[in-house]
Amino acid sequence: MAARHVVDLSVALGELELTNPIVAASGTFGHGDEVARVCDPSRLGAVTVKSQAPFAWAGNPPPRLHPAAAGMVNAVGLQGHGVAHWVAHDLPALQARGAKVIASIWGHTVDDYRTAAEMLAPATAALLAVEVNLSCPNTRHGSEIFAHDAAATAAVVRSVAEVDLGLALFAKLSAGVADLPRISGAALEAGATGVTLVNTVRAFVVDAETRRPSLGSSGGGLSGPAIKPIALRAVHDVTRAHPGIPVIGTGGVSSGLDAVEMLLAGATAVGVGTATFLEPRATLRILDELATWCTKHGVHRVSELTGALRWDQP
Repeated sequence: MAARHVVDLSVALGELELTNPIVAASGTFGHGDEVARVCDPSRLGAVTVKSQAPFAWAGNPPPRLHPAAAGMVNAVGLQGHGVAHWVAHDLPALQARGAKVIASIWGHTVDDYRTAAEMLAPATAALLAVEVNLSCPNTRHGSEIFAHDAAATAAVVRSVAEVDLGLALFAKLSAGVADLPRISGAALEAGATGVTLVNTVRAFVVDAETRRPSLGSSGGGLSGPAIKPIALRAVHDVTRAHPGIPVIGTGGVSSGLDAVEMLLAGATAVGVGTATFLEPRATLRILDELATWCTKHGVHRVSELTGALRWDQP
């Protein structure tokens, strides 16, 4: 009997060693163990929790979600009880289920981000990394997205890096800029380990019957399959400009094949977000499909797929 083909799913995200490249994306797996109760997080490479500010934040008025032709538009607005509450009440439950946790922080000002990072200090032993969310389009301060400006991006990342938590830092950036490689470079120079590409894409939905915006806060962020080509382009452009940069490629991944495409475009790990809303165990299915694809295609190490696009003519 022929030996079974075994796939090495581990990846190196900078200095971080993940058992596999599938990462639950921020804002889609809950604050604590809400989704982990039905989806074993210990099987995932990592879980990025919902972004927290150094203060409680109510988020946007309802309605907050609306279906799109290939995904959804959300305007949740980063609702949360704040970092201190998350560290005390949500992190322990998630950690108890074996999750490798990436904390995610946000704020209205550079000082907010610094304070949020300082508030994570008591929990560093329980964390894998910190994501610095610079790009949410759904807050009332959305016109001031830090990720739309290289200097602003650098200022925030530097403020977090100076707290010196001893953890890897990933800047979560937006595809809605003219020069994403430049913004990514600014984040790296300021102390980021790598980047998460991308956040939701600014969008607007209309209710023709009422002639009003469909969401309570007017605009929102588009996610799901519709933005996968945008995310692939972002990952490709940034990794071509910054070879070797650790990237969590996120946007429209809903199958193992999608994950393969994201890796080929240059991602080191793959974030799964909107798919979880439809199917809470989507991350585990995608992981299994990725392993199956590698087996069928003779890929022994999933890390070999990162940036392995072919440019020769068929």
